[in-house]
Amino acid sequence: MEFSQMRDKLAKHFKEMTKDSDYLFEVALDKDALWNTYMDSYPPGTNEIYRTCRVHECSCCRHFIKSIGNAVAIRGNKITTIWDFHTGDSTFQPVLDAMSDFVKKHAVTDVFVSRFPTIGEAKNFQELEDGAVKKWDHFFLELPEQLVIDVRESKGKVQGQLRDTRNVFERSLEEITEESLQVVLELITSNSLYRGEEWKGVLKDFLKYKQEYQTLTDEEEKNNFVWEKSVKAGTAAGRIRNHSMGTLLLNISEGMEVDLAVKKYEQIVAPSNYKRPKPIFTKKMLENAKKTITELGYLDALERRYATLDDITVNNILFSNKDAAKRIAGVEDIFGEMEREAVVSPKKFSKVEEIPADKFISEILPTAKEVEVYLEYRHFANFVSLTAPQHRDSKNMFQWNNQFGWAYSGNMTDSMKERVRAAGGKVDGDLRFSIEWNDDDYNPNDFDAHCMEPDNYEIYYPNKCRYSPSKGMLDVDIINPRPNIPAVENIIYENRHQMKEGTYQFFVHCYSNRGGRGGFKAELEFDGQIYAYDYNHPLKQDERVQVAEITYHKQTFSIKERLPSTTSQRTVWNLQTNQFVPVSVIMYSPNYWDEQQGVGNRHYFFMLKNCINPENPNGFYNEFLKNELAEHKRVFEALGSKMKVNDDENQLSGLGFCATKREELVVKVKGSTERIMKVRF
Repeated sequence: MEFSQMRDKLAKHFKEMTKDSDYLFEVALDKDALWNTYMDSYPPGTNEIYRTCRVHECSCCRHFIKSIGNAVAIRGNKITTIWDFHTGDSTFQPVLDAMSDFVKKHAVTDVFVSRFPTIGEAKNFQELEDGAVKKWDHFFLELPEQLVIDVRESKGKVQGQLRDTRNVFERSLEEITEESLQVVLELITSNSLYRGEEWKGVLKDFLKYKQEYQTLTDEEEKNNFVWEKSVKAGTAAGRIRNHSMGTLLLNISEGMEVDLAVKKYEQIVAPSNYKRPKPIFTKKMLENAKKTITELGYLDALERRYATLDDITVNNILFSNKDAAKRIAGVEDIFGEMEREAVVSPKKFSKVEEIPADKFISEILPTAKEVEVYLEYRHFANFVSLTAPQHRDSKNMFQWNNQFGWAYSGNMTDSMKERVRAAGGKVDGDLRFSIEWNDDDYNPNDFDAHCMEPDNYEIYYPNKCRYSPSKGMLDVDIINPRPNIPAVENIIYENRHQMKEGTYQFFVHCYSNRGGRGGFKAELEFDGQIYAYDYNHPLKQDERVQVAEITYHKQTFSIKERLPSTTSQRTVWNLQTNQFVPVSVIMYSPNYWDEQQGVGNRHYFFMLKNCINPENPNGFYNEFLKNELAEHKRVFEALGSKMKVNDDENQLSGLGFCATKREELVVKVKGSTERIMKVRF
C-alpha cells in the first residue's frame, strides 16, 4: 500500500469521526514521544535511512502529528483516535495500532480547535542532483467548519472558556443532588418559584445528565462523559452552578431548609434586584412581530396607562376605604352596611398580633372600616402600580381574562445603593456599610471602607471578596477614582444569624492622599433604616474617620454614631416612610380576579392614598402575554420597555406582596376596634 492510500483512508475515517460531532478533544501527552512512537513503530526494513534521514521522517508529517495526532472523538464515554482505522497493510497497520494505543493511555484535557481549515501538506516535490523531480506524500486533513475558529480569536482563550465550562459542569454534577433538582422542578410546576419557568427545560436536561453520571464508576469514563456533555449542554446547563438557579440547588443540596433557600434565591432575582438586559432583535423579527400583532388585532392593546378606581368593580376588591368606595360601582351599599355595624369609639390594642395573609383577608377585612400600613424604607422593592390599556375596547393580549397588568419598582431610589450595585456590590442584606466619594469635584484619593469585628478581625481591601468569621465581606473596592464617576466601596452582612455577637466598628481610612480636597459620604443600613453621613472635610494621608459602631445582641442591632447622621425617614413614591399611610383599596393581582385560579403567582396589592410612581414602568412583560405571541418575545420585551405607561395622578399604586415570597407588613385596622397587626405573606 502506498503512503497516499493510507493517508486517504485516514481522511475518510476522520470525516466519519467528525460527522456528528460538534467538537473533537485532545489528550494530554508528550508530543515528542508521540512522534517517536510513530517513527519507531514501522516494521524493520520499512523506514530505512534515505540519504540523510529515514523515509517517513519529514518536517511536514512531524508538524501534522504534533498538531492533531492527539485528537480524539468521544462517543458513549469511549474515545476514538484519528488512528483507529483498518488498512490490512503490513507496513502501516502496526504504526496505526501503536499510535492508537499510545493516545488511549492518556486522559482528555482539552477541546480541539484550530485557527486554520487544513492541517498538513498533501505533497511536495524535490529536485534531485540528476535533474529528476521526486514527489513526496504527507499527512493532510481538511477540518470541518465546527472545529475552526476565527483567525482573530485566541485559541488559548477559546479552549480556556470551554475548559472552564467543563470544570463548572463537573462540579455541578458532583455537588448538586438529584433530590434538589426534583424539589425545584416541583416548585416550578406548582408556580411557587419566581421566574422558575425559565429554568424548567434546562433543569430537566441537567437532571438527565446527573442521572447518567451517577451510573458511572470508572474515572476515565466519567471524565470522558463530562467533556462530551459539557460542550453539548451549553452555558445554561453547563455552568448552572454559577447561575442564580445554581445557588438555590446548591443550598438545598447542602441541607438548607427549602424556605430559606428559596428566600435567598429570590433575593437575587426578585423584581428589586433583577434588571432585564436590553433585548436584541433583528429587523426581520420586528417585521414578523408587527405582522402577527396586526393580524391578531393586538395593535391597540400595546398602549398602556395607570389604572384608576374608575376602571375596577366591587367584584375584584377585597377592601376599600370610605373615600375610595364612592368611586367604585356597587360598593356604597356594602360599606354603608359595614359602617352601621361599626362602634363609634374604637378600642385600641397595643399588642401587635401576627396573622397569615389569607386569614387577614377572610376574617379581618370584612368588618374593617379603615386600613393603614406602616411604610418602611425596606418596602421599596414592594412598590407596585396597576396598569390598564389606553384603549378600553382593545383586544386582551394577556393570559388571564382581563387587560390589567402590574409593574413593580424597577429602580433604586437611593443613588449610593444604585452605584454600589452597578459596581457589583450586594445591597440587600441584614447589615450594609457603603461609602462614596469623588461625586462632586474630582477627588483621586484612595479611600477604604473598614469594619473591625468583635473578634478583632478587620474587613478591608486585602481580604476583598472573602468572607470574614461573621460572614461579612468587602465586595467593592475602588483604587483609582476616575473623573466624573463617583467611587464607592461596600461591606455587606447578608445573614445576621451567621454574625457573632458584639460590637462592629465601621470607619473610613485614607490609604492614599493624591491631592483630593473633598471628604466622603457613608451609609449604614439595617432593619429597613438608613443612617446617612456626610463628612465634608479633607482627609490626610493614613487618617481614619470613625463613622459608627453597631452592636449585635440577640439578633438585634443597635447603633452608636460617631458622626452626626441625617434622619433615615425618606420620601418614596410621594409618601413618607416610618409612618402609617392610609390604604385606598386592597385586591389580588389581576391574574386572580373574577375567581380565576390564576396564571402564575398570586400577589396581594395594598394601594395607598396619594402614592405616585415616579418611574417609567414597562407597559407589560413577556410573562403576561398569551402563548400565541411567545415566538416574538424579544420584540415584545423591547416594546414593553418602549410603550411607557401614561401618567395619571389618580393612579392605583402602593405595595405588592407575592404569595410565594416570605414577607410581612404591619397594618392598623379600624372597625369595631382599632388593632395593630403584622400580616405574614
